[in-house]
Amino acid sequence: MLIIGIAGGTGSGKTTVVHQIMNELPDTEVGVISQDSYYKENHNLSFDERALINFDHPRAIDFELLVKHLKALKAGETIDQPVYSFIQHNRTDDTISTHPRKVMIVEGILILTNPELRELFDIKVYVHADSDERLIRRLKRDISERGRDIDEVLNRYQTTLKPMHEQFIEPTKAFADIIIPNDKYNTVAIDVVRAVINQRIL
Repeated sequence: MLIIGIAGGTGSGKTTVVHQIMNELPDTEVGVISQDSYYKENHNLSFDERALINFDHPRAIDFELLVKHLKALKAGETIDQPVYSFIQHNRTDDTISTHPRKVMIVEGILILTNPELRELFDIKVYVHADSDERLIRRLKRDISERGRDIDEVLNRYQTTLKPMHEQFIEPTKAFADIIIPNDKYNTVAIDVVRAVINQRIL
């Protein structure tokens, strides 16, 4: 199994890059796991307490479970992937049955901060985007998809997202095998990754 890690700041365009890589590849051979599914469960906290959690800090992620699941997939086992609700700030009772594939893509802002996870990645990709561009994308997404208002998003960006990006996410660019500048449609880097995948699954 080929495991590809795709990291980058919030709103950098990671999901777009994932879709571009998967485009033209057979669905049966390639699967995607999102770091967002692996936020820790917080059933012991009230909604207001959960809303105060710093979700852009590595300690918010259940890396232990994510590593365990990737190792299980690599061993040919099926996993029950957790489902996370951004509206409730908590894991739901649902799971998604995920089968092993020839290629698994893991995407998320913090995936390159964890040494054990980095060891599992055959290719490490970092998607770089201008900070203004990332803020605009984050605003659009959180307001339309996650029920936030503009003041809440901007406040979180200034107090949490920006400092966490500078402290934890941006430095992980140093671990990347490929850096994709997402200020324009970058076909060369996408084609390189896709070519490596095609070699592995043919």
